[in-house]
Amino acid sequence: MGRNNTQFFHVVKEQEYDVASILKDVYEALTEKGYNPVNQIVGYIMSGDPTYITSHKNARSLIMKVERDEILEVLFETLIPFLMASIIDKGVNTGDIHHIYKVGGIMIVAAFLGLLAGMAGGRYGAKASTGFAKNLRNAMFDRIQTYSFANIDHFSTAGLVTRLTTDVTNVQNAYQMMLRMMMRAPASMVCAMVMALAINARLASIYLVAVLILGIILFFIIRHATAYFQQAFPKYDALNESVQENVSAIRVVKAYVREEEETSKFKRASKNIYDIFVKAEKNVIWNAPIMMFTVYTCIILISWFGAKMIVVDSLTTGELMSLLAYCMNILMSLMMLSMVFVMISMSMASMRRIAEVLNEKTDIHNPEHPVYEVADGSITFKNVDFSYKKDSAEKVLKDINLEIRSGETIGIIGGTGSAKTSLVNLISRLYDVTDGEILVGGKNVKEYDLEVLRNQVSVVLQKNVLFTGSILDNLRWGDKEATDEECIQACKLACADEFIERFPDKYNTHIEQGGNNVSGGQKQRLCIARALLKKPKILILDDSTSAVDTATDAKIRRAFREEIPDTTKLIIAQRVSSVQDADRIIVMDEGKIHGFGTHDELLASDEIYREVYESQTQGGGDFDENGGEA
Repeated sequence: MGRNNTQFFHVVKEQEYDVASILKDVYEALTEKGYNPVNQIVGYIMSGDPTYITSHKNARSLIMKVERDEILEVLFETLIPFLMASIIDKGVNTGDIHHIYKVGGIMIVAAFLGLLAGMAGGRYGAKASTGFAKNLRNAMFDRIQTYSFANIDHFSTAGLVTRLTTDVTNVQNAYQMMLRMMMRAPASMVCAMVMALAINARLASIYLVAVLILGIILFFIIRHATAYFQQAFPKYDALNESVQENVSAIRVVKAYVREEEETSKFKRASKNIYDIFVKAEKNVIWNAPIMMFTVYTCIILISWFGAKMIVVDSLTTGELMSLLAYCMNILMSLMMLSMVFVMISMSMASMRRIAEVLNEKTDIHNPEHPVYEVADGSITFKNVDFSYKKDSAEKVLKDINLEIRSGETIGIIGGTGSAKTSLVNLISRLYDVTDGEILVGGKNVKEYDLEVLRNQVSVVLQKNVLFTGSILDNLRWGDKEATDEECIQACKLACADEFIERFPDKYNTHIEQGGNNVSGGQKQRLCIARALLKKPKILILDDSTSAVDTATDAKIRRAFREEIPDTTKLIIAQRVSSVQDADRIIVMDEGKIHGFGTHDELLASDEIYREVYESQTQGGGDFDENGGEA
């Protein structure tokens, strides 16, 4: 599979079940020349080192047990028709009751041992498939955690959820069936065919013809069904997206009385999946009747020709009964194989979608020899250009040059779409610049260890997110080792202690998912306190006081000025009053710096800033006449 694939999937083999050899028996059927995501998944598993991952089982032991139990089950099942023939020919026909008891007892033991072997094979197969599914989920989740914002932009949230759930389950089911049937069905068919040929080669030739015809028919059924299955699973993204949007915005849905429209939207997404599966099943449904027609035709032909051979004493009654039993074994084995390939065809689309997540290479990664200390909070932009898509001709930021001293408070103001958020996202390497460079503490941000840089450049994003748990749990996202006193002090700086103290449980108050049980302003202040707990050298507030009243906003700014004077503070705001006390203010316009200076300097020299200031002080309002987020 190549060196890159082995490196790429290295995360999987660290998990509990490294099924390094488990797909060896189906690898040749799945691989093709050139790129194939199935090859990457299967190839990685085969290339891994099957060492002990737990104290009880390793991968090679697991595959050997599955293979052993399946073969034993097949051998015992194949033995039963042969023993049945002996009972009929040497027991029933001759009246030898002792022979009937003896061979009948052996049949019971063989059936019981076959049952035990089948149960054991099923147990180990289930254990391997669930372990493999866990490996895939862990590998995908680990990979997602390494994504930059640019990588995340390639996938929808609903799409990632579908890949981690539905797609992995599809692969797991196909994988389990492959483990069981790809060994059992061919072995059963070969053993039954050998026994049938040993009994009577002329009658057994009927099976060969039937298998050939049936194999051709099943090939075309599976081929047509596969095309529909590959269309079906991506449709789950739209279904999950509909559910996610409705549940997360249920208050808006009810406020605008949009329940019927949302229900119709969900039904359309559900019907799309239904229609595709119906088309696929219309092909697959022919599998069983064609199989049964072939089985009964073989039974009729064997009974007809077998009866004639019994009359002329070239075949015994017991041998005919064995041939009929082996007929069912052979053709049912072929049917099991066909179902395996149907499951594989259903999971192919899922495998490709999983491989897309695993194969996505993060745009942002640590340098080979990273710097682990940020000297100070100074920031320098040198000829910086930026676009969200690297091949895009349209740039979001153009020719940005800035010098910000450590400890300065910098206000950033501008209309909707002026790239204020894009500017500050580059400082903590949430995105990388397209051209130019950014220095923090005198060094290029690309030279720093990512964790060190992002701990020293603390960002409170536009969209404030709180997680399920207590207030203290949420605050300690900033510093998991923070004491209660440190958390309280951070909340005082963010003016969050005012409302927390009014809660019955105070700092142990439970926060619901998404912070739905606190107001927008309270959520913003908790997020600011969380960021302060990092004790950063640079603090970025991206319109993070928009839901806070003017008096509280002023308190927060005064606390920052007095309590953390050495921290560089970048404050994005729509209100001029939120930034006019800053050391300097940046005015953004269409991705460029339109003005940079103090409040008084900008009033005198920058037309945009002056117009906004006058409109707001005279009762105008927002920076942008159309409103909206920066």
